[in-house]
Amino acid sequence: MLKVAILAFCLVTGPAVAGPDTSVSPRPRPAHAEEAQIVLAQASRSSMEFQRWIDGFRGRARAAGIRDGVFNAAFQGVRYDPGVIEKDRNQSEFTKPIWEYLDSAASDARVRNGRDAVRRHQRLLDAIEAAYGVEGEVVAAVWGLESAYGEYRGSEPLIQSLATLAFDGRRGRFFEEQLVAALKIVQAGDVSPGRMTGSWAGAMGHTQFIPTSYLAYAVDFTGDGKRDIWSDDPADALASTAAYLRRFGWTKGQPWGVEVALPRGFDYAETGERIKKSPAEWAALGIRDTQGGTVPNYGSASILLPAGAQGAAFMIFQNFHVIERYNTADAYVIGVGHLSDRIRGAGPLKSGWPRGDRNLRFAEKKEMQALLSRRGFETGGVDGIIGPNTIQAIRRFQVSIGMIPDGYASFEILNRLK
Repeated sequence: MLKVAILAFCLVTGPAVAGPDTSVSPRPRPAHAEEAQIVLAQASRSSMEFQRWIDGFRGRARAAGIRDGVFNAAFQGVRYDPGVIEKDRNQSEFTKPIWEYLDSAASDARVRNGRDAVRRHQRLLDAIEAAYGVEGEVVAAVWGLESAYGEYRGSEPLIQSLATLAFDGRRGRFFEEQLVAALKIVQAGDVSPGRMTGSWAGAMGHTQFIPTSYLAYAVDFTGDGKRDIWSDDPADALASTAAYLRRFGWTKGQPWGVEVALPRGFDYAETGERIKKSPAEWAALGIRDTQGGTVPNYGSASILLPAGAQGAAFMIFQNFHVIERYNTADAYVIGVGHLSDRIRGAGPLKSGWPRGDRNLRFAEKKEMQALLSRRGFETGGVDGIIGPNTIQAIRRFQVSIGMIPDGYASFEILNRLK
């Protein structure tokens, strides 16, 4: 699902910092001691099994072209890390509502820091824009969301994290593929194992490439013979991001999207990424930008309502879908796009949001689908995925009860179905 950077849909806001433990703990009772022994025994067993897994993985790595010397150097000191598994298991099923996400993604502080970053790296960003045709503010916005402009690049030892996740098996094939790619990066001499750090889930550097995407798209912009996305100098990382966006069709001068106002009586069946019209055709239907003007002809466009009829509306262009290759979440794409606009000098979004609403849990999405199907609004299955069939079913239900048929899977809709 995720193409380059983020392995879980979240906004990088920096690590929590814990102070020293000054608490006074009581002497453990025997039951506590027994529990501690169980935990230690489980950890010891996992460590032994992990070492056997490494021994088996060595052959697979060798078959993929990894030399034994590189493997030995990369795995020196690598241990099973239960903390990584805990983080993988305990990712929250909740995601922030888009308005909360954008509050942070394009906060005054992030915008201010982005403008400062662009000023400090203007020559570099100009050179990257000239080479790849991707505007500097867009590259800076990705940088800002992925690592707060390089402040939080991740400090986990990547080989250890990826090996632990590959051994765990829940997504073993994916993480073993990333681990092999990481070893190839080390073998190519781009970075030493000790400097190969990143997030617990394997994303690396200023703009959080995963290893396979690094191999495919990272560039040596400085010309020093290494594609170094880890160092304090962000040149290779920012150029790699621009190279990635160009590879997937970025069009210079085309916006990702434009905030628009929909006319009274608008047919909400016309919204969604599958329906495309020219800006002139949308203008003929009464759609205007937030200043009351018509949107220029930037190419074929769709109308996106990420929070339904009560939230902001956007006319989105092909560049929206290019950013989507970095991370498929609409909130992320809008976050990058809106932050880039703000860095360039634009103001906040004009529209409000349904801030009294909340995102549905996975189980609630499945419940909504089951309730819709039970009432005869077929969703095509009960899988917790709000796709085109479910959206259409919601619209038909909304029409049946006199609501605006925007297809938005809201908590209110779930309650009305019950």
